[in-house]
Formats: sequence, structure tokens, C-alpha cells
Amino acid sequence: MKKIQVFTAICCALVFCVVTLAQEPVQDIDKKLHPNLAQAQLLVVQANQAVALAQKDNAYDMQGHAEKARQLLAQANQELKAAAEAANAANAAKQKAKK
Repeated sequence: MKKIQVFTAICCALVFCVVTLAQEPVQDIDKKLHPNLAQAQLLVVQANQAVALAQKDNAYDMQGHAEKARQLLAQANQELKAAAEAANAANAAKQKAKK
């Protein structure tokens, strides 16, 4: 019985990780505040779409490399968003220091 509970817990954790990693890149950087980061994010989204199409065209038979690329694109998207948020925080701190 204990083994079943451990197995279930491990399966739930794996599903959570896959769902977290499988998030599609989105455009959520304000292009008025950060035009370069927004453009980079747009390109990441487009690259992800192109890889997804390639997966479909190749019947998902790319030995996991395309899916790994999509995961890395999702990670790049998150880092771009983090960069924009860090710049926002730095600018807010500068504005506060001026007052």
C-alpha cells in the first residue's frame, strides 16, 4: 500500500513538472516600455510555433529534440519577462530616489 502512495506522489510531481514546462511562450512584455525585449519575445513565440508545426509535419518523430527546443524557448520567454520586470523595478527605484 505504501508503495502505491509513493508511486502516486511521484506521478503527480512529474505531471506537475511537465505541465509547468509545457507552457506555451506568450507575448506579455509592454512594447512601449521595452521594445527590444518585446521584439525578442515575439520571435520566441514565432519560433515555438514553427517548431510545433515541424513536430506535426514529422509526426512527432524527432527523438524528443523538438520538444526540448520548445521547452528551452518557453524558458527563454520566461527570462525575457523577468528581464523586463527587473528593468521596471530598477526604473521605479530610480524614480523613487529622485523624489
